[in-house]
Amino acid sequence: MMRTLKVALLGCGVVGSEVARIMTTHAADLEARIGAPVELAGVAVRRAGRPRPGVPEHLITTDAEGLVKRDDIDVVVEVVGGIEPARSLILSAFENGKSVVSANKALLAVDGAALHAAASKAGADLYYEAAVAGAIPLIRPLRESLAGDKVTRVLGIVNGTTNFILDKMDTTGAGYSEALEEATALGYAEADPTADVEGFDAAAKAAILAGIAFHTRVVAADVFREGITEVTAADIASAKAMGCVVKLLAICERAKDGGEESVTARVHPAMIPLSHPLASVRGAYNAVFVEAEAAGQLMFYGPGAGGAPTASAVLGDLVAVGRNRVAGATGPGESAYAQLTVNPMDDVVTRYHVSLDVADKAGVLAQVATVFAEHGVSIDTVRQQGRDGDASLVVVTHRATDAALSATVAELRTLDHVRGVASIMRVEGE
Repeated sequence: MMRTLKVALLGCGVVGSEVARIMTTHAADLEARIGAPVELAGVAVRRAGRPRPGVPEHLITTDAEGLVKRDDIDVVVEVVGGIEPARSLILSAFENGKSVVSANKALLAVDGAALHAAASKAGADLYYEAAVAGAIPLIRPLRESLAGDKVTRVLGIVNGTTNFILDKMDTTGAGYSEALEEATALGYAEADPTADVEGFDAAAKAAILAGIAFHTRVVAADVFREGITEVTAADIASAKAMGCVVKLLAICERAKDGGEESVTARVHPAMIPLSHPLASVRGAYNAVFVEAEAAGQLMFYGPGAGGAPTASAVLGDLVAVGRNRVAGATGPGESAYAQLTVNPMDDVVTRYHVSLDVADKAGVLAQVATVFAEHGVSIDTVRQQGRDGDASLVVVTHRATDAALSATVAELRTLDHVRGVASIMRVEGE
């Protein structure tokens, strides 16, 4: 008989309480799957005394550091979130020979390399399936199932809050503020939704995905980020007119300029055609589209957040780590051998939807078209609608660099007959 594997749980909020519940109710199944009994040995919280149904009171402690350092602990499950004290606690776990399961996307996107190095030095595991897309199996397929293939692109909806808001704007005609209010009332958005609506959450996930997919260290600061707060009902309507829908996308791509390969990682709203699989992802669901040379196109879909879905991913990692402990082995660590250059957003090539408010006068369209041409941005379609001396001019371009488009827009703003640039949105997935 194998000795009991003991688990320390850091955090007992929405996710942590579900982890504790599943560990208790499915103890026999977990034992059968791991090959040894598994026991929740302690739960570290910020404040004791609060009711935590299903969690024995004697397991609760406010001494997280002491719990991590206990000699009898085998695996530390971290669902605290944030940078500190999570980073110090995880590093302490490795220093004391423990393996770690984490759901902490923010920390991994900032300091993943140091955490992997500490795990390797300790001969321990670092697993983090729950850090990206909740219950959707994504990290392990990229890290293991596709390890023999060459991933070229990862394109996905990785934030349920923003997808819910954009879906409501598309299906009901609601404005951004109204849709956000509904998301908050239903519990999809936090009281402070900044991390979601400004793209920080998705950017952290994009950094993790790009690093794994392209075997290159990518941190959150490398990811270009735009949120959805500037998306208007007019943008949604314009997308519909093009047979598209607006989604907040995380896009990680492998590029090749001559003989040199590089990668880009970005998060921003984009119009995608209704024919694309991601266009049908509704509500607070997530989906990630992976393209690889041999495997072709793969799509992963499911609930991307919530206590139970995220806990499912945590427990999946716990089983994998537990099996490794029983076997006296470790799973795959960091793979950053490629060390590809991470290109800036200026080098990204895509199509654009540009909406301008202009004077409704002869020659304005020609003047605008000339500016696009001077910066090497080819126009695909133009739609103009006049109203009381003013006009709305919508230009959809062919593929161009972000730098060329930015220079074009900067010059357009200086034209006398251009009242303003109402919106700029990228067109993806074609």
